[in-house]
Amino acid sequence: MNACATPPIPSLRKRTGFISNYLSHSKSRNESAGGMKYKAVIFDCDGVLVDSETLGNRVLAEMITEIGFPLSPEQAVQQFKGGKLADCLAVVEDQMDAKLPADFANQVRAQMAKVFEKELQAIQGVREALEAIPVTKCVASNGPEEKMALTLKITDLSRYFEGRIYSAYTVGVWKPEPDLYLFAADQMGVHPSECVVIEDSKLGVQAAVAAGIPVLGYADHSSPVELESFGAKTFRSMYELPALLGLQSSHF
Repeated sequence: MNACATPPIPSLRKRTGFISNYLSHSKSRNESAGGMKYKAVIFDCDGVLVDSETLGNRVLAEMITEIGFPLSPEQAVQQFKGGKLADCLAVVEDQMDAKLPADFANQVRAQMAKVFEKELQAIQGVREALEAIPVTKCVASNGPEEKMALTLKITDLSRYFEGRIYSAYTVGVWKPEPDLYLFAADQMGVHPSECVVIEDSKLGVQAAVAAGIPVLGYADHSSPVELESFGAKTFRSMYELPALLGLQSSHF
């Protein structure tokens, strides 16, 4: 959980300036390594790198239920997967026709952090996939940078990204708008078409497609039909990822 109509890309580029150096960057970079189809890989965080979607939505469901509005973890995942927490809570307020406590979002984040410290795991196979991918990798999420830093530290995945962790809170625009992914590509010095995004939510797939970036949809806990309907090519295991990226062989 971490999103709205998507503006046309030209007006977005004019507003943000994220595209200004793409062509010069792409001309100066070397060809992709190891037979890769792409020069950089952009990973969503929750549900793609770390198995936090279920845990986070369980916490949210429990806390909302405690204040008198019954919500199951399954319902929370269905409604809020990939979304900005403030937007999720706005939906809850609308459904319960009442205001949540002013600091409720902070309470939710604090409780999530406690649960993550005890229970959070990396997505199965993602460590092996990260080891096999020879090109630049980054994380781009609707969640706050502090949350990403925490979850990646707990799961010992931080070392694969060398500080390249980008939050929609920094950009000021959330998925499904393309700004975050355009920003990530710009920070890595590659053209959007030379990147690939790994996503597990419809919001993220929409953002990648709007940014002109190819997207692979991780569908182990998501609907492959839904992700494909928004433009993703889906897969169900992170062990498949290196081959999908064009690597001729893998480490596993």
